[in-house]
Amino acid sequence: MSQPFDMELFLASVLTGSHATRQRHLRQAKIIQAEISERWQRQTPWTWQRKHVAWFLEYRLGRSSEDTRYYYLLTVRLLARRLEKSWIFKRYQDVRRPDDGG
Repeated sequence: MSQPFDMELFLASVLTGSHATRQRHLRQAKIIQAEISERWQRQTPWTWQRKHVAWFLEYRLGRSSEDTRYYYLLTVRLLARRLEKSWIFKRYQDVRRPDDGG
């Protein structure tokens, strides 16, 4: 019986920032993992291809707010950094940080 994949351990070397920021990235990475696992039967990030992450960004976040897409994109960039991949998502290159002041 294999152990469940530990996303926190996987991202430990690239997670920085406040406790809340680290927790947000972990929560979002686990959501990404669950969605890709359900759709593509790819259990760990080591087995992901760019197309799997692009599918998540395009189809699972397609109707989400720009703010939500921005924060998931930051998490995707952390995942790519940890995987040592140079994934570029052209559609999301111009996504900007949400305004802090409403």
